[in-house]
Amino acid sequence: MTRRTAIAAGIATGVASLAGPAFGSSMFPVVETAQGKLRGMTSGGVQIFRGISYAASTAGANRFMPPQPVEPWGGVRDALHWSEVAPQFPGDRRSTYADLIMVDRNPSGMGEDMLSLNLWTPGSDHNAKRPVIVVLHGGGFYSGSGNSVGMDGEQMARFTDSVVIAVNHRLGAFGFLHLAEFGGEDFATSGTVGMQDIVAALGWVRENVSAFGGDPERVLVFGQSGGGAKTSVLMAMPDARGRFQRAGVMSGSALRMMPAELASATAKRLLDLLEIAPGDVRKLQEVPWVTLLEAQAKLEAAYRAEGEAPGAFAPVVDGITLPRHPWDPDAPAISSNIPMIVSTVLDERSYRMGDFDMTEEGFVAFARERLGDRAEDAVAAYREEDPGAKPFLLAARLDSDRTFRKGAFTQAERKAAQGDASVWTYLWTSPSPAADGQFGAVHGIDVAPSLYNTRGALNGSSREAVKLAAAIASSWAAFAANGDPANDRVPVWPAYTQDSRNTLIFGEEIAVRSDPRAQFRRFW
Repeated sequence: MTRRTAIAAGIATGVASLAGPAFGSSMFPVVETAQGKLRGMTSGGVQIFRGISYAASTAGANRFMPPQPVEPWGGVRDALHWSEVAPQFPGDRRSTYADLIMVDRNPSGMGEDMLSLNLWTPGSDHNAKRPVIVVLHGGGFYSGSGNSVGMDGEQMARFTDSVVIAVNHRLGAFGFLHLAEFGGEDFATSGTVGMQDIVAALGWVRENVSAFGGDPERVLVFGQSGGGAKTSVLMAMPDARGRFQRAGVMSGSALRMMPAELASATAKRLLDLLEIAPGDVRKLQEVPWVTLLEAQAKLEAAYRAEGEAPGAFAPVVDGITLPRHPWDPDAPAISSNIPMIVSTVLDERSYRMGDFDMTEEGFVAFARERLGDRAEDAVAAYREEDPGAKPFLLAARLDSDRTFRKGAFTQAERKAAQGDASVWTYLWTSPSPAADGQFGAVHGIDVAPSLYNTRGALNGSSREAVKLAAAIASSWAAFAANGDPANDRVPVWPAYTQDSRNTLIFGEEIAVRSDPRAQFRRFW
């Protein structure tokens, strides 16, 4: 049996990794990387390496600079503990959704020595050549971490016989403060260093993953929400070319990024808050990170819309590391050979809408605010599609269609039009059982099952939830392995084309539909 056949068999049965004894290898395996030896630990047959530095600390003179190499070390370095995570606003768990999605989001402290990754592998055999799944965390460009419980890759590694890697990188002002106008050539790419970190992490993967049993020629990069946006941006970055072979964007299709002029104006506001003259930008490298984060919070509070995510800092179209908007006006040519999966979930926006008791009149008012004279037609169409749904969920669906889904459709259409590599799409419709089902198929509901984590707070661990998790995790693993998500747990899933718009539905039934919900695609 070939390695690829074994992977396919494992995905189909879900027991690939059970062939090896749980205690048959060292409890503390040591792997030699290009930088030095690392000691991990074994849990249930999966080797876990935490807090692997792929680049140096970003503190001091390295702040706002491209990631710098790690100094090689002698002896054996422990990879047993979480690293620091990027400075970011503390999670606010006062809402039900936030508490469900953010529990144990960052099980470690914040700091600037956080360019690290966590790795899970069924075994560190150089000849294994397992597919590699690199997951980029959500949280927009301002929060989250690869250390969070939602990014845990142990079950996925075990279930699909894959190497799974979660990445930490710079966020917010630390990763995307555009200082080119004030700091000159030295700071020319400071507005993209958070993305440059991910490119550096992929460089580490290319150089070292074979030592952990992975195949550097079969690397999938994917993520949800902010992780999907980062994947979208990576596909337009020349420096990322050749470092991954498949891409997945879940509820995060980012078509445009931050224009340089707007980013410069934001940088000036931050400098003013810190009372630093534009000509003295190097003083920003001396400011304590807590002071810089607090200034970022004040800036965000002054300009962001109530209830919306912070958005002042994002990758900047700097003409160097990000030469163009990622997916506008078309799909990026430099990644035309990379196949993709693009997806959304049905009720994305329900996580930012707190009025569970919305009335029918409230729904109409909600629609009028967004659509004016077209509101009545929209309300009638959404009500006709799902007569028994509560007004709150129909409003969330409307908002999801005009934001998340509109971007996803555009991205899939442009990738399909490019014609060099296939794109597949899915729509997750199975609702969350949490909070008495009030959220529906809410933003993030497909994150845990995509890594075969079947105990997630949004999903539960019912027989149906585990079946869906097995199906979607197997699809991602097959995609990583073969560049095609086909596997025995889902029906035949044709690629998306502009003629068929084939879409896999993860719902009560797992089925392929041609152009599902076409009336809303056309409406928006």
